[in-house]
Amino acid sequence: MSRFFSAKYKSLMPYVPGEQPRDRKYLKLNANESPFPPSPRAVEYASEASNLLNLYPDPDCTGLTTRIAELCDVAPEEVLVAGGSAAILNLAFMAFCDRYHPAAFPEVTCGLYRVLAELNGVPFKEIPLEEDFTIRAEEYMALGRTLFIANPNDPTGLAMPIPDLEGIVRRTPDNVVVIDEAYVGFGATSCLPLIHRYGNLLVTRTFSKSWSLAGARLGFCVGNPDLIEDLRRVKDSINLCSIDRVTMAAGLGALSDVEYTTNNCRLIRESRRFAADGLALLGFDLTDSVANFLLARHPRVDGRALYLKLREKGVLVRHFDHPALAQYNRITVGSLEDMQQLLKVLKEILGEDE
Repeated sequence: MSRFFSAKYKSLMPYVPGEQPRDRKYLKLNANESPFPPSPRAVEYASEASNLLNLYPDPDCTGLTTRIAELCDVAPEEVLVAGGSAAILNLAFMAFCDRYHPAAFPEVTCGLYRVLAELNGVPFKEIPLEEDFTIRAEEYMALGRTLFIANPNDPTGLAMPIPDLEGIVRRTPDNVVVIDEAYVGFGATSCLPLIHRYGNLLVTRTFSKSWSLAGARLGFCVGNPDLIEDLRRVKDSINLCSIDRVTMAAGLGALSDVEYTTNNCRLIRESRRFAADGLALLGFDLTDSVANFLLARHPRVDGRALYLKLREKGVLVRHFDHPALAQYNRITVGSLEDMQQLLKVLKEILGEDE
């Protein structure tokens, strides 16, 4: 840290993403990436756009915004596209939070929320989960805070019932409720239909998971036009052209091939069932995940020790230091072959510990 570093950031603990190793080839099950390549149409569109990199991109992402609006059954003015859902979440903290509008989110959830709150100097409250890792809706009602809720939640993979989410939005009329639907494509129900009933609801999505575009950094949000305009004012003050031509084209190509993504999500759900059944047979306890990952622990093996043993054997999973998660590891659901390899390695490890 240099002597020039601003005092307001000296206590900031940056977000730590899933490891991207370079020292050897691993079975990567630690970052919730798709095991499938992007749609061929996404690659085709991106390749064509690369010939126009001498020109600035459309700052309004008009074509992509229009296509998203069509798929979500909303108006284009109810959509904002940005460089990943993380960028949109940061815009939401900037636009809708301050000392008069503090934030609240689950204590066990995406670690980015806390980082963004601290980065933007926003007071925040972390609400503990129930013992079974579920979110109790009543804890979030009438708090007088801007709310951030991942549904399904990360790293538990659990989803809240839509009536519970609607109750939270309805009981928070004077604050924005941000529902982060990064993992909704793998089996959860979206709350997008609620945006026309509630002007304080903002739903965020990413192209990183179900659309196989984690390397492109692309996301969007849907909400009341006034909320979208608020976010746009902040975004355009920071970075007018936040998405390059190639990424924009890749997103449009992916959205023109919905069948490809739908089929991949189906395959992930099948792999999830296979992996969950296999882990249960090995004695693991799991949450009832509807995301593209599983949260698992074994009664005989310490969580961090298992993470390290898997790493030694060429399998990367995600371990968290949070006390509530210390005995768990989050395992990305890959292809069926990936899950077969995981179970084989786990069987070896558990056999060594007997």
